[in-house]
Amino acid sequence: MNLCIPINQDLGLQSPICAHFGSAPMFLKVDIDTLACEALPNRNTHHEHGMCRPLDNLAGHAIDALVVGGIGQGAVYKLAAAGIQVFMAGAPTVGETIAAYKAGTLRLVTPETACAHHGHGHDHDHGHHGRG
Repeated sequence: MNLCIPINQDLGLQSPICAHFGSAPMFLKVDIDTLACEALPNRNTHHEHGMCRPLDNLAGHAIDALVVGGIGQGAVYKLAAAGIQVFMAGAPTVGETIAAYKAGTLRLVTPETACAHHGHGHDHDHGHHGRG
């Protein structure tokens, strides 16, 4: 199973999770069984509010679920339509987040629990412990 996690810097399993999916500089695709990692560039970091195209960045990559620090409603709708579940990160690094996913402790994100006013720089906590 492959998880995709928005990151600020590629440090493998030690990568810090980015506060917001759409503005992450890159994503880390992680096979949760082998822990093999692949960094994927975000080609859509500078987009207008509500215009995030999550599937464009993930096209051609087998992604089963996303784990994010924050994500807008529109992106959650688009991902759900493609059959990709989204979970809220509960730890500051990819490795800790993978462990939490395996333990079943991550919360599923729905359009109702996504950032309704998703923007760059708003300051409510998304469980990323100040990393962003």
